[in-house]
Amino acid sequence: MTPFQKELISMAATDAVTRLRSGEVSPMEMLDAALARHGEVDGQINAMPIICADRAAAKTREIAAMTVPNDGKPWLAGLPIAIKDLADVAGVRTTKGSLIHKDRIAERSDILVEALEARGAVVIGKSNTPEFGAGAHTFNEVFGVTRNPWNLTKSAGGSSGGSAAALASRQVWLATGSDFGGSLRNPASFCSVVGFRASAGRVARGPRTHSFGMMSIEGPMARTVADAAMMFDCQTGTHPRDPISLPAPEVPFSATLETASAPARIGYAADLGGIVPVAQDVRGVLSGAMGLLSAAGFDVEDASPDLNDASEIFAVLRAEQFVTNFGHLLDSHADLLKPDIIWNIEQGRKLNAENIGRAERARSKLFQRVADWFDDFDLLLCPATIVTPFDADERYVREVDGHVFDNYSQWMAICYAITITGCPAISIPCGFTKEGLPVGLQIVGRPRGERALLAAAHRFEQIFDLSSKHSPDPDAGS
Repeated sequence: MTPFQKELISMAATDAVTRLRSGEVSPMEMLDAALARHGEVDGQINAMPIICADRAAAKTREIAAMTVPNDGKPWLAGLPIAIKDLADVAGVRTTKGSLIHKDRIAERSDILVEALEARGAVVIGKSNTPEFGAGAHTFNEVFGVTRNPWNLTKSAGGSSGGSAAALASRQVWLATGSDFGGSLRNPASFCSVVGFRASAGRVARGPRTHSFGMMSIEGPMARTVADAAMMFDCQTGTHPRDPISLPAPEVPFSATLETASAPARIGYAADLGGIVPVAQDVRGVLSGAMGLLSAAGFDVEDASPDLNDASEIFAVLRAEQFVTNFGHLLDSHADLLKPDIIWNIEQGRKLNAENIGRAERARSKLFQRVADWFDDFDLLLCPATIVTPFDADERYVREVDGHVFDNYSQWMAICYAITITGCPAISIPCGFTKEGLPVGLQIVGRPRGERALLAAAHRFEQIFDLSSKHSPDPDAGS
């Protein structure tokens, strides 16, 4: 790579867009820098196994001829991005991490891809994901394991691990992710980047098998909160083919990061009221982060809403969703599905209407308890993961401090308990262990409280002051 390209790949997305819009740098120069970086590092990381360089080059020429929309929303001006390999990109291989689709070429782009390209994004490639996004460790039978740029022996998390690793290794400036049980927040924590799970409907997506589902959402991933907010504004808005999509706000979320009111009262719960064990090294980093926030004048106190039945609720609703989305694949392609997906589908087929109804009633009560809690608090803080990045050769976390998990998803309760609430949540870098492994802080806002949440995350990010800390190049060792 040239010194100029190294400068480009290391800058924030907001800075890169400023330079693109001013003409100081061209979209093709940005694309060349991204492709050069990919060629330099991804052979060892495996974050973006699908590259669409010719399509990206054609898009840069299209953008040069486009009229910049005069609607107040951000314009990405030719910035290269990665799309998680669950979403279709027209003319590009889309495998969903599954042997069932290993050779599939998408005919039409997903709504979320169309929205980003309409705002001047250039899709450079597809980021790796576990099969159908199932699991918080990114590996599959099509492309293999994605490794953590901070330590190549470790997991990059999942299911948006490819996107997180591509960002951390500076191959792209922005990337898409999706989140059901923590798939934006977990890899963000593992790779020291930002993953933002907004309220259901904020980001239009699809068409989907489960169009009315409100637990699995799409969202932005970036290296800073400001970058994520800029991307989020490009993703928001209604679409006639997404029945739950919400209108974009008149004032972009990114426009109020500096001006929104600061949180007055913050609750911190290291283990969300005891619903899951948290490793001591994670607790130590989070304790230090809480000390920094208190020293900066924020009122942080130990407090948590009652989430004790979240795991039981999640187990039922997750199983129901797996039957809806993948039950037909078990009938037709059982030999090609990984065991975890088969297990989830089989769990769903054991359910009856009473099981599902009981879970839905319990979730509604849980939501009301959380809403009551937010009458007294502005934010809820907790870890984004209960462990630091684990061995990439393991399938999932099986035990923490003597607590043994029964299945591959239980260790993600710190994230999926928040999914159940419907509240927006974001993971931001908050520190590193003595071994140099990243730890993320999960910040949870009030229902539909994205604006205040993003502003608080932006303030906290400045206090932690980690945005300029880069992962080592793979050839520098792990």
